Amino acid sequence: MGVKIVQTAHAVPTKIMTNYDLSQIMDTSDEWIRSRTGISQRHIATTETTSSLCGQVAEQLLQQAQLPATALDFIVVCTMSPDYFTPATAAVVQGMIGATNAFAFDLNAACSGFVYGLSVVQHYFQTNKETYGLLIGGEVLSRLINWQDRSTAVLFGDGAAGVLLKNSHTPHLLASDLATFGDRGGQLTAGYRGGASQMVNSINQIMPYFQMDGRGIYSFATRGVPASIERALQQANLVADQVDHFILHQANTRIVAQVAKRLQQPLSKFPQNMAAYGNTSAASIPLLLDECVRAGQIEPGDVLVLSGFGGGLTVGTQIMIY
Repeated sequence: MGVKIVQTAHAVPTKIMTNYDLSQIMDTSDEWIRSRTGISQRHIATTETTSSLCGQVAEQLLQQAQLPATALDFIVVCTMSPDYFTPATAAVVQGMIGATNAFAFDLNAACSGFVYGLSVVQHYFQTNKETYGLLIGGEVLSRLINWQDRSTAVLFGDGAAGVLLKNSHTPHLLASDLATFGDRGGQLTAGYRGGASQMVNSINQIMPYFQMDGRGIYSFATRGVPASIERALQQANLVADQVDHFILHQANTRIVAQVAKRLQQPLSKFPQNMAAYGNTSAASIPLLLDECVRAGQIEPGDVLVLSGFGGGLTVGTQIMIY
């Protein structure tokens, strides 16, 4: 038995913050941001939370499939910005939609989260029993941003997106490549909580905001992502020319262009939506996937490469037939 995507959906906060808006609160400009990142705007949560956005995605997926929540066997939420340490965001969503038969847990692999999640959940479909599950990436990264630091504040946005999965007699996930480089984890951090309780150490060791080595991450992504994709293609006995669409994590338009160049593929195979959403971490890949499906760019039978990279440091690739 394999696994296939039945439905896709996404949800974003209503508030939009443009590059011009950012230029009113920090030393930056629309031209400076767009020329370096390709980002023009991002959605920022006001009343929305990670769980509320993920809940909206879950409800959309069930409504589109005309499936009751009680038919779900599991819910997995990929996030690095949960509402709580506990309960898990997935558990909150499970209660929100009434999926009483589903077990639920969160997965944190930062911007690679959705790809890692696909690799994890496919093992639950090795049964002849009809099985359904939700895999959702959701983030409210605006809580982790220092709005005085233009090197990070201009990059990130909030949102959620996901898929309804079902087991299938035809294999759809063809190959997977996951890699973690924990020795380089300090190049991208957020939410540091310190090593001791305040009862033991009165010094405040909480550092909630993003800290990033931009050059280091760029170098990692432009080399690590093509290498991961090539390893996955080899597993699937495919070459890059046979891929219809490369759905990459939407962090920086320059990174996407470099990956296309290293793979010797036309940029037209690499759809992008970072201009409208910024970097939404674990929500990035499923958000782009949903937009491409809704626009008719992706059709059943297309060969897709999904590839993410980010904090950990992590990189991950899934090759699938949509």
